Amino acid sequence: MSRRVLQLQNAVLRHFAVSGLALLIGLGSASAQSGDTRAQDPSGKPAASNSAPPADATRDNQRKTDEFVEAAQAINGPAGNPECVWLGRRVVRLMWLDDLDTAFRHLDLYDRFGCPGGHVQATFRCLTRFGGQVDPKVAETLNSRVHACWINPAAQPQAAVAAQPAAPTTAGSTAPAT
Repeated sequence: MSRRVLQLQNAVLRHFAVSGLALLIGLGSASAQSGDTRAQDPSGKPAASNSAPPADATRDNQRKTDEFVEAAQAINGPAGNPECVWLGRRVVRLMWLDDLDTAFRHLDLYDRFGCPGGHVQATFRCLTRFGGQVDPKVAETLNSRVHACWINPAAQPQAAVAAQPAAPTTAGSTAPAT
């Protein structure tokens, strides 16, 4: 009888040990992934709190707001609505970056909001005219060019005027007589 009690006791202890080990492994990996949110940088200063956004984020949000206001003032109709501006510029940017699957999914949303599809076409056409001026290594040049083309799809790149040397002319010369 005592042998059965000991076997039962050992079985129960094994189950608790296995469960406890699994729990400790789970807690250890979860705490390793989450990290310490109050960690200090190597200089010894406490990390900045997330309650106040940095000045860059504030300027970026202000710039985005200004772009939406500019688009609403420059474009009459639904293409100037903030949701159309945001989705449309995203579609054009994704098309430029050859991410057509994502661009078409965004285009479906763009259409669902009642935004004009012709404006996306005109903006992409404008962007292709400025293709040589877009630096693929600097994302901001693409974003600013897409925004400029969204505001004015009929924009043309400034043609570099090639200074052709004029043919030398003399004041008193006449064509030779034949």
